[in-house]
Amino acid sequence: MTPPPLSRQALRRQLRQARRALSPAQQRQAAQGLYRQLAQHPLFRRARHVALYLPNDGEIDPRWLAEAAQRRGKRVYLPVLSAWPRTKMVFQRVTPREVFRPNRFGIPEPVIRPARQRLVWALSVLLMPLVGFDEVGGRLGMGGGFYDRSLAYRNRRSTWLGPRLLGLAHECQKVPRLAQAAWDVPLDATVTDSGWYVSAAVPPE
Repeated sequence: MTPPPLSRQALRRQLRQARRALSPAQQRQAAQGLYRQLAQHPLFRRARHVALYLPNDGEIDPRWLAEAAQRRGKRVYLPVLSAWPRTKMVFQRVTPREVFRPNRFGIPEPVIRPARQRLVWALSVLLMPLVGFDEVGGRLGMGGGFYDRSLAYRNRRSTWLGPRLLGLAHECQKVPRLAQAAWDVPLDATVTDSGWYVSAAVPPE
């Protein structure tokens, strides 16, 4: 008898535990592998405005990519939670000497500076954290809905200018298929330290 599928909450717990179980050495190797997958890819090389995240809770680390982007003269952005409304998230440009402070979830983020913020649709590439993913663009997040709310416009439009949405993950976060809600925004691709899972047309290597 086939067991019933896990709920999103149970699957989230299982996958978070799997990525937290990775050793520091495994995390470093994964970060290096992720860098190799993306640093020379045309999608990353051509991007002028790159948004990513600071790793937390076992997430794969994209900071090598952030450093590479800044060396190449790209503008790098991090998500910043709004004080009000508390459900809003914006993207703010950071510099190599940026000062960070923990947000209400304990995740470091830059001090809010509206003049440095950029509308999400004007970004070139958005490198997104996730808890779980499948091969057809499904993404399971932490449950707060911040990214889905920021990208909700994509579900209301047949065309858009950007950004490309790339999920970043460890291989252990891959699942056969994720049930998607109406508000979920699919990824263009997911990139791990081992390879790409493409769900939409992206520039070839």
